[in-house]
Amino acid sequence: MNENTPTAGAAPETAPRNMHFIREMIAEDIRAGRNGGKVVTRFPPEPNGYLHIGHAKAFCLDFGMALENGGVCHLRMDDTNPVREDIEYTEAIQKDIRWLGFDWGPHFYHASDYFGKMYDLACQLIRDGKAYVCSLTAEQWKEHRGIPTEPGKPSPWRDTSPEENLALFERMRAGEFADGEKVLRAKIDMASPNLHMRDPVIYRILHATHPHTGDAWCIYPMYDFAHPIEDALEGVTHSLCTLEFEVHRPLYDWVIRNCHLFPSRQTEFARLSLTYTVMSKRKLLELVQTKLVNGWDDPRMPTLCGLRRRGVPPEAIRAFCETIGITKYDSLTDVAVLEHCIRDALNKTARRAMAVLDPLKVVIENPADVPATVRGPVNPEDPAAGEREIPFGPELWIEREDFAEVPPPKYFRLSPGKAVRLRYAGFLECTGVDKAPDGTVAAVRGRFIPMTEKVKVKATIHWVPASARPVEVRLYDRLFDVPEPDADKDVDFKTHLNPDSLKTATALVEPSLLEAAPGDAYQFERIGYFAADPDSKPGAPVFNRTVTLKDSWKGAVGA
Repeated sequence: MNENTPTAGAAPETAPRNMHFIREMIAEDIRAGRNGGKVVTRFPPEPNGYLHIGHAKAFCLDFGMALENGGVCHLRMDDTNPVREDIEYTEAIQKDIRWLGFDWGPHFYHASDYFGKMYDLACQLIRDGKAYVCSLTAEQWKEHRGIPTEPGKPSPWRDTSPEENLALFERMRAGEFADGEKVLRAKIDMASPNLHMRDPVIYRILHATHPHTGDAWCIYPMYDFAHPIEDALEGVTHSLCTLEFEVHRPLYDWVIRNCHLFPSRQTEFARLSLTYTVMSKRKLLELVQTKLVNGWDDPRMPTLCGLRRRGVPPEAIRAFCETIGITKYDSLTDVAVLEHCIRDALNKTARRAMAVLDPLKVVIENPADVPATVRGPVNPEDPAAGEREIPFGPELWIEREDFAEVPPPKYFRLSPGKAVRLRYAGFLECTGVDKAPDGTVAAVRGRFIPMTEKVKVKATIHWVPASARPVEVRLYDRLFDVPEPDADKDVDFKTHLNPDSLKTATALVEPSLLEAAPGDAYQFERIGYFAADPDSKPGAPVFNRTVTLKDSWKGAVGA
């Protein structure tokens, strides 16, 4: 139906490729000359929610297989249920896919583009005696369908004549019946052990305005009928689906065969399951609607817009999807694998900066020996990025935990009479402390020693100058406090929400960070990776913690 031209853009860089079974299958199809050597895939999301990282695994595969083999990948909105769909989701889906680095070129479609053709094919099935209008209620239909080990009961309307069925279907199309009053069912096999083949519903009545076709239709095809038709009309050679659709494949093939369509082929792979996460769109919507998170783009959500807001770079997600591979069996992936991919990507690209979250003042007693500025790398992984100039001076701020007036055993940081290295600057030897009225340490006093002198120390600490400015930091952590929050169907998954999944703090940062623009990524040295939130105002950035520097999570936000 559509001329297939290569998908726009080159394949984005990912991790080294794993030779999984779908790669092998497509390579064999090309070698055998099937489909004229063409590879046409598609990603068909429902526009009823925001995409999450599980969808990313799917469309990285769909677009990736097409790009690797000189083919095309179509983006198609599976908009067969107008009750749940919205243009907001359609636009968000396109934005997320482009953010991950993929482009469908001219191949953007809707299932609703084919409603007319689907109706015609349904009418032909009726004429062929392969579909009939049924008046069973939903409860009666389930009862008649039965269980896999016993044959189902045929509908009383199963043997109605094609002429009468065609007339009833046309009346359904004309809006003469109420929602649920009648359905169109395929006439297949009520004794099949596969329940999906027991005369499945292929059209139902929905008097609802469609976001794409308006009020042109009041009957809508079911996904299992629409999907193979869409694939066939678009010439899709490899219809890649997640594993739950494996039992639907016989119906997919039945529709292709009995509607005499292009022989699209469905292949299934395991969907992504991630620890400390839920992937159900229904459950994610519940979190949003009950305001347990701050919208679909809350940085604790597994949605792509949430990950983007958190500061996760797209190359990290692509690398993660390639790293975990494609299999035929369900498994649970440790979220630590994703966090490793995020660190690996940010380590190469994030600017370095220093920030102090729990400040303790330092007063240097030999100010004449103190430089006004010091220099540090912008990113040590990228020498071309150059150096940054950092204000210094006789007063600094360090992390309170980097000083102990009475140090415990094997404590190598700053303490009375001991010295540490100040990152990029020199050495600091503690000569005393100033106490607050309540007896706590209000300031540390010390002697600055230039880097040119040889001083043996066992620790390097970070710091910020007296000119450091306060900014808000949001310390995001895992949204749930157990690895499988929805494993027990008898327990509300929301009871496993991590109460410490978000903590806010005020940090003192290098003055240059006040110029951070939304989305700018930094490694706060010795603390973690952070990104400026989209809500940041000029001169007043807000930083979201993207990920810690290492996988030390033990259920506490400060880990």
